[in-house]
Formats: sequence, structure tokens, C-alpha cells
Amino acid sequence: MPSVPARPHLPALPLRRALVVSRPALWVNTVGTLVTGVWLTGRLYTLDTGVLALLVYLTLPFNLLIYGLNDLWDQEEDARSSRKGGWQGARLRPDEAGPLLRATLWCNLPALAVLGTLLPRPATLVLLASAALFAAYSLPPLRLKARPFLDGLSNVAYALPLALPALALGTPVPWWPLLALMSYSVGKHAFDAAQDIPADQLAGTRTVATTLGPAGTAAYALAWFLLAAACLWPVSRLTALALLLTCGGMAVALRLQPTPARAARLYPLSIVTPWIVGAVAGVQLVFLLARGLWHGLNGP
Repeated sequence: MPSVPARPHLPALPLRRALVVSRPALWVNTVGTLVTGVWLTGRLYTLDTGVLALLVYLTLPFNLLIYGLNDLWDQEEDARSSRKGGWQGARLRPDEAGPLLRATLWCNLPALAVLGTLLPRPATLVLLASAALFAAYSLPPLRLKARPFLDGLSNVAYALPLALPALALGTPVPWWPLLALMSYSVGKHAFDAAQDIPADQLAGTRTVATTLGPAGTAAYALAWFLLAAACLWPVSRLTALALLLTCGGMAVALRLQPTPARAARLYPLSIVTPWIVGAVAGVQLVFLLARGLWHGLNGP
């Protein structure tokens, strides 16, 4: 009787490696945004099943979608980038590509299907739009990362989770904070891309930063940060000022010394700006919620 050929072994991506690729230091951009969205509804916390499931999904699975796909299609640029290979992003080995792609798909596709059954249709559509924008940023044929200006504009996907609690719980969408976070996301993408200009140029990848150069990128990012602060001003002047001082300050610093090396030295500040601005906004919201003085927004 002929023997049945053994099925080829498909290696799995170790959990520890998946965590590295998902960049836990940046989870604040997804988890923190969702939690802030909950507070903006007028609730300090919620036991809504859909929102709690979202909170879990926006940790490892969603960040693996964001950064895993990015690392898969950026291997040439990452190989030339001195900041990759540590907490700022993984540098993949050739044998990790298949396991990473499978891990990303298995972590996201079933989770999105389940969330579609738990969330109202508007919330599901916004979540899918955010996931689609992140996929389009990295994946061909669109590969928005290599399309100047569209690369940054697609980063409004980072802001969309702010609206999910309102859409899930049936409360007004916090439009001013949402527009502010969208503007901030576009500006931050441009600022962060300035340090990668040499690596992107060597790889032949055109970005908003390679198009504008360091000085132009600094001015472009500053304009978006100013718009973000203006959108926040009607809601929280203190939060708007915190954004101006941190994000506006680092953009001005880059404009005064416009080099990729200067952008790289400022990048750690860029990493902590969501923590700083989020903490200023969060402390105010929690204080008002605890005292019964915040009942949500009614839109712009």
C-alpha cells in the first residue's frame, strides 16, 4: 500500500516575536484612543460586550495588522534603517515572512467577523474602514505608503477608533476630538517619516517626506498640528495647548535644524506625544466624569 506523503510543516510565528512586530509601545494609539472614546460618551467604563471585544482586538491583533503588513512589504527599507530591529520596529528574517502573514490573517479575519456580529452596522463599517486603510497603506497595488500625501492622509485610520464607542453605544460622535485626532495623525506621520528619508530614497520609495524634504516636512507637519489644536480648542483649551507645546514644539525644532538625523533624535518625543496629550485629556475627562460634570458631546 503506497504511503501517504507527509504534509509540509508550516512554522508558526512565536508569540514573543508577534509581540515585537506589533510594537507594544505604540498600542496607546489604538487602545488609548478607544478608551478616550468611551470617556467622551460620558461613561467612565462600559460593560458593553462589543466595546470590550474591541478593546481586546485593538491590542495585539489590530497592531499586528498595522505593523506586520508594513514590515512585510518594507523589508528593503527596513534593512537600511538603523532604527529597525528594536522597539521602533522589527527587521524581519526571510523565513519569517510566511509565518507573519499567516499570523496576521488568523488574528484579524476571524476577529473582524466576530466583531461584525457584536457591533452595530455603523461601528462595524468604521472599524473595517480603519483596517482597510492600514492594509492599503502597506499592500500593493495601492501601497499608499509610496504615494506622497496619500501616505499621511491614510493615517486618519488611527483616529477612527475614537468614534467606535459612540457608534457602538448609540451616543453622539465626538466630532471635534475626532477631527483633531485625524489632523494630528496626518502631521505625526509626516514628522516621523522625515528620519527615514535616506533609507526611503535608497529604496526608491517616494513619501511625503522625500517629496518635501526635511524642512518642508517640518512645516507641513506643523500646519496639521496647528489644525489639530484648533479643533481641540472648543472642547479643551488645556489639551490644545499641550498638543501645541509638544507636537508644535518638535515640528519647530525640526524646521530650525532640518535634517533626518535631527528628526531621528526628536523621534522619541514623537513616540510619547500620544501619552502626554492623552494624559492631559484623560485626567480632565476622568475628573469630570467622577464628579458627574461630563455627559458626553453633542457634536460640533
